[in-house]
Amino acid sequence: MTTGTAFWYASRATGVISLVLLSVVVIFGILVNRQGRLPGLPQFAITGLHRNLSLLTVTFLGLHIVTAIADGYAHIPWLSAIVPFTSGYERFWIGLGTVAIDLVAAVIVTSLLRDRLTPSVWRAVHWLSYVSYPVTVIHAIGASKDLQSGWLFKLTTVTVLAVVAAIGYRVTETMTDVPRTDRVPEQFDRADKTGSFR
Repeated sequence: MTTGTAFWYASRATGVISLVLLSVVVIFGILVNRQGRLPGLPQFAITGLHRNLSLLTVTFLGLHIVTAIADGYAHIPWLSAIVPFTSGYERFWIGLGTVAIDLVAAVIVTSLLRDRLTPSVWRAVHWLSYVSYPVTVIHAIGASKDLQSGWLFKLTTVTVLAVVAAIGYRVTETMTDVPRTDRVPEQFDRADKTGSFR
């Protein structure tokens, strides 16, 4: 590594760390139940852990943006960190990264203003964090050839599969939380017991 490539390596490293941390934050958000709890942990611990992981993710994301712009090879203008698809370098892939940044920024701002917003507005905007995840993954794989093969590809695959597994777990848990009478119409319930509809 030389002085000329230091920003390139720093940009790649902080990008990978940001992706892994974002995956953990998304998994955490998916697994927390409607009461804001995880089994075995008190609510204040969940809130603090989620906040701290999110702040750590944002910190590494900020470092990723700064080092990518500072890298002389890519020539990404500062405006491209805010306005999507304005970079001359890898316009589409960098543009997707900017979309993800804008979505995360909306979540951060509304979280800071949560006391001034209605719960429904805050929740609706907070769902953007789930939208930002696939956009981030696509940006990462498209913009970085390193993530398209080797151990970084495997790491990315594992994080994505972990998010998918968390979604599957949460969907299954939610379905089992709903009483059977609310999930299955009465005529199907009778069919299960008698073998025929009535």
